[in-house]
Amino acid sequence: MTRRLGEGTFITDGGMETTLVFHHGFELPHFASFVLLDDSAGRDAMRAYYRSYIDIAEAREVGIILDTPTWRANPDWGERLGYDPEALAEVNRRAVALLDELRSPRVLISGCIGPRGDGYRVDTVMSAEEAERYHSTQIEVFAETSADLVSALTLTYVDEATGIVRAAKGAGLPAVISFTVETDGRLPSGQSLGEAIEQVDAETVRAAAYFMVNCAHPTHFADVLEPAPWLERLRGVRANASSKSHAELDEAEELDQGDPAELAGAYRDLSNRLPNLNVVGGCCGTDHRHVDAVCAAVTPG
Repeated sequence: MTRRLGEGTFITDGGMETTLVFHHGFELPHFASFVLLDDSAGRDAMRAYYRSYIDIAEAREVGIILDTPTWRANPDWGERLGYDPEALAEVNRRAVALLDELRSPRVLISGCIGPRGDGYRVDTVMSAEEAERYHSTQIEVFAETSADLVSALTLTYVDEATGIVRAAKGAGLPAVISFTVETDGRLPSGQSLGEAIEQVDAETVRAAAYFMVNCAHPTHFADVLEPAPWLERLRGVRANASSKSHAELDEAEELDQGDPAELAGAYRDLSNRLPNLNVVGGCCGTDHRHVDAVCAAVTPG
């Protein structure tokens, strides 16, 4: 799987939750999209959502990494949503099964992991050992499925990332770590992006498959991408459509979709700064239009 990821460009999907809420009118309690797996209309909407990105991959002749809708499907959020451990394990399995229906030679399936706490701020702090125990519950379920890897999105501090990498290694799955950053390019914990990547690598013997940045606009972190060895480990970007801060987005009542062409231009600039960038997609406010434009901007030819 890791070798395949090094071959050419891969896209991901975009802002799943914002697309489902603002474009399709779904109510997602606690921003949890996995609840849609519990009824046929929700499952049909998820299939249509994923197919729109698979169509882009086919048309652009690139690979695609599809994340399961399980960003909130960990024990704490599951309990808030009324899922006991057995039901939570089953919904994680069904999330992979849904993507298996859509699998083609271009598709890799990623079991999506979210933070134990909030995705914008450090409100639940664990040691690396605690994080490994906590996230192993979900990761071990993914290891029993056909998932090719796991991706941890919107992580806000290093210890949780380290624990996830260790748990994935123990389960035999490649792990992708994606940090979110504030408008100054630093993690919500205050640590610099480069230091965070270097620390996770040091504490896991470079066990992560690669690193990403997500849920931030390119203008928030482009200036911190100065030449350094850690840049070689940053291979993916899933940016927001909006240049607003996390605090502003949290308070927004309308979706800021930005401009797909402008976002694509920002990705083109990022590709000049990141020597190994080959995984591109979107986060809050983006949809298939943004990802298609981004793919066109970074794909040679």
